[in-house]
Amino acid sequence: MAFINLSSLFSLLLILSLFTLTSQFHRRKPTTTPPPFFPSLNISLASATAPNGGQWTLLQKSIGVSAMHMQLLHNNKVVIFDRTDFGPSNLTLPDGKCRYNDEVLHQDCTAHSLLYDVASNTFRPLMVQTDVWCSSGAVNSDGTLVQTGGYHDGDHKIRLFTPCLDELCDWIELQQNLTVQRWYSSDHILPDGRIIVVGGRRAFSYEFFPTVLNQKSIFYFPFLKETTDPKEENNLYPFLHLLPDGNLFVFANQRSVVLDYVNNKIVKEFPTIPGEKRTYPATGSSVLLPLRLNPAAAPEAEVMICGGARGGAYMKAAKGIFVPASKTCGRLRVTDLDPKWVMEEMPSGRVMPDMLLLPTGAVIILNGAEKARMYHSAATLLPDGRILVGGSNPHRWYNFTDVRYPTELSLEDFSPPYMDAVYSHLRPSILSVEGPTDNFISYGQAFSITFSLGLYQPVGEYIVTMVAPSFTTHSFAMNQRLMVLYIVSAEQLSTFAYKVTVYAPATANVAPPGYYMVFVVHQGVPSYCAWIRMK
Repeated sequence: MAFINLSSLFSLLLILSLFTLTSQFHRRKPTTTPPPFFPSLNISLASATAPNGGQWTLLQKSIGVSAMHMQLLHNNKVVIFDRTDFGPSNLTLPDGKCRYNDEVLHQDCTAHSLLYDVASNTFRPLMVQTDVWCSSGAVNSDGTLVQTGGYHDGDHKIRLFTPCLDELCDWIELQQNLTVQRWYSSDHILPDGRIIVVGGRRAFSYEFFPTVLNQKSIFYFPFLKETTDPKEENNLYPFLHLLPDGNLFVFANQRSVVLDYVNNKIVKEFPTIPGEKRTYPATGSSVLLPLRLNPAAAPEAEVMICGGARGGAYMKAAKGIFVPASKTCGRLRVTDLDPKWVMEEMPSGRVMPDMLLLPTGAVIILNGAEKARMYHSAATLLPDGRILVGGSNPHRWYNFTDVRYPTELSLEDFSPPYMDAVYSHLRPSILSVEGPTDNFISYGQAFSITFSLGLYQPVGEYIVTMVAPSFTTHSFAMNQRLMVLYIVSAEQLSTFAYKVTVYAPATANVAPPGYYMVFVVHQGVPSYCAWIRMK
């Protein structure tokens, strides 16, 4: 039986660069570019070279709300929300519920949030009390979505959404507020289970939720002021990535640092990324590339940033002058002794794209535009390996007529090439996960996954990956991370069944506490995930 452990190099990273105009349901044929990140590993690229290059499917013609923000939860449902100050949405609240004294409407009986059920392709309205426009979020260790900030009456607010088994759960707005307004901020869960909230418009600081009694509640972060461009900022929604040493990588505009948030100091600054601006509004997107785990050594950490726009592009766009978007991607191995940006080019320029990690370890880039802004769209990975895509509203209000890019209320998915039926015989099915105690897996614990293949065949090369579901908005998937687990042993149980034993991540610095999707990836084709909870 062949399997891949971490003494080998990880799989070849593929960038699937997908250009989409969601308002017209027109798709440019996806392209695949396999740069030589891991050239010595010979893995089948069948999943990236399917004849159709993947498939788009319209799930819902209208969900009534433009999907500005998305979060997949561990019960396989997705929280989606827009903003409240656009006037009425196209989705009515149930049971006569209404909001009153909104800044736009005296009485608003429409929903600005909803819960989408992946399995049944259905949705139900949710009720937010204050404006969640351009806010941020992270799922805490017990699986509750902690959502922070927004606009006007919502800019100091903290809201919770906890998954439930019935249809009764809804948003809860806490009496506790953020210390300062947070509009266009970014969140990340930390190794101790707290959530750090960084930045926002004219908010050159960070704070934590929950707060610790008798400890300082807010910390000045001058790096955010230093990276603010006059008039157009270009440092909003900073890119945050938790590093294996527990410190936080922070990227804004074109600069990046390592923040020791425990001691409130910058411990390292990296070279400026060449080329264009990279964070909002001239935004590209960013991912922490897959972490390859090995008990014998700490994992290397590499950040990738793609797309963006030149300085001044935002102000010119307001006058109808559209500057071409950036075609470049930069990779920075932040754990090197002397990190340098390594630059490459995408097939086309992109501003406001989304970058997501697929279960295979590949990076998919979708949404965004070369010169037109596909603003307020979002995308997230689903438990079966598809990508859920929604939103796009570059207007002040919902606008469906007499514009080139109407407000988009539809919901659709993209099935990467590995979902094609021609690879169904390669697709594993997870039968059981053995080892959790009271549904928890401890750090460094060995646990086993039993899986089957649809047809009798010699099992090919495979890996086991562990993915944190992301909070996605404004081209950044917050809290997203993927780990390639170390394989301890593997055995064939029967004609169709196999068992693989892996080590869980060793520390919360590598995998903060909470829920994760675990995939078995066989010859580039992932299984449906199993959910585990790290504690």
